[in-house]
Amino acid sequence: MPDKEKRPKAPIAKRLVDNEKFLQQRIGVGTSFDLGVRKIDVLNREVHIYYCNGLCDTQYIIELLKQIVRVNDDERQAAQAWHIIENRLVHQQVSPVTSLDEAVDKLLSGLIIVLIEGESTGFAVDVRSYPGRQPQEPDTEKVVRGARDGYVENIIVNTALTRRRIRDERLRFEIVQVGERSKTDVCIAYIKDVADPGLVELVKNELKQINVDGLTMGDKTVEEFLVKQGYNPYPLVRYTERPDVAATHLLEGHVLIMVDTSPSVIITPTTFFHHVQHAEEYRQSPGVGTFVRWVRFLGILTSLFLLPLWVLFVLEPSLLPESWAFIGPNKQTNIPIIVQILLADFGIEFLRMAAIHTPTPLSTAMGLIAAVLIGQIAIDVGLFVPEVILYVSVAAIGSFATPSYELSVANKISRLALVILVALFKVPGLVIGTTVYLLWLASIRSLNTPYLWPFIPFDPAAFMQIVVRRSVAGARVRPSIVHPQDRQKQPS
Repeated sequence: MPDKEKRPKAPIAKRLVDNEKFLQQRIGVGTSFDLGVRKIDVLNREVHIYYCNGLCDTQYIIELLKQIVRVNDDERQAAQAWHIIENRLVHQQVSPVTSLDEAVDKLLSGLIIVLIEGESTGFAVDVRSYPGRQPQEPDTEKVVRGARDGYVENIIVNTALTRRRIRDERLRFEIVQVGERSKTDVCIAYIKDVADPGLVELVKNELKQINVDGLTMGDKTVEEFLVKQGYNPYPLVRYTERPDVAATHLLEGHVLIMVDTSPSVIITPTTFFHHVQHAEEYRQSPGVGTFVRWVRFLGILTSLFLLPLWVLFVLEPSLLPESWAFIGPNKQTNIPIIVQILLADFGIEFLRMAAIHTPTPLSTAMGLIAAVLIGQIAIDVGLFVPEVILYVSVAAIGSFATPSYELSVANKISRLALVILVALFKVPGLVIGTTVYLLWLASIRSLNTPYLWPFIPFDPAAFMQIVVRRSVAGARVRPSIVHPQDRQKQPS
């Protein structure tokens, strides 16, 4: 248990000089340039206002100072100074503070602390103004037609974007601080009469048990404590940067986790099939959405099984009918096909990493040079056969068609494992590898939720909603996997 939890909380002293010494020693007031104090006299009493530059809105502080200074012109009752100053704090969020530890936490979060000589209770005023960008469409979840706003690194803005779409009085945003040193704000969002109380309590308990210095990597660190994923590459929670997607999952009964400084929101619980759906399917008509979904499913299956099947047919040409005899390399090469596939696959991964670290104006040119020059030269010198480039490229496109980036990377790892098994054991390698792969996915549970639901365990009605995009009017019940309190999506 951290030392901070063992020691008792320090109360606010009635002598301001004692409070100032405490803050100087604890957080470096007077040493850190961004932590400051403004001292003024009100009704013959000294008042200290502590602030943190960069996290506060200066205009609000100036207006508060004007109101407090005017007390000397309008009031004469020094005994009522605490109540008079409280009434002059013209802000909608003013709360009393009774301990210096609480004052420190609020001060470092961007609130200002007002302490009055002779009083053991101060005030915390929420004048936070965090630096950040404006809501804009997420790069990884673009749609042809739809909303263009997206979550940002400011948790207050993110809750407002969600509240704008769900104006239900039962929508709850509960905030806690996680991280002994970072004290990062983490918000749990759910609809009170829809979400399963057991799920909400489970998420709260998991967050309370997080004992770490800080959440410098934001929501990803929370995820690792929440689902205890270990080295399992498959994502056990879903991320989204779109408020409309988050609002849809809230209405279905999911619980959302928002982490300050992270532009993405964690959706819990999720299954494999949550990661293969995209907002674009719901921005089109049901027929078009179903077609887009099937094409996406085809791309995901291609990214997984195209290369292992092609390697199998190359190693066992007798499995192909005569009309399909053209499948396979048309010329001899000195490098084994399996080595070529691994080199090409890792080459594409190198290009992806290079594109991330390359300035945007240059990344497109770099991709063209790599695809046209390097690929063609590699074929000309005999490093690759053309068919290898073709099938590896198609598999890579299938990976890019996968809506979830985390799922696409996990599928790539599984594909490489299947390719190696086929190269070693041929038909038995593919059959046993695929069987073990499906059994492994079926054994995964995310917050007590079967990962392959509604396929395993099989739920016909829910499975049809995965295969076919239902119209909004036809989707009358919420998914049973989240155990919603209210099953009806469209109450009479």
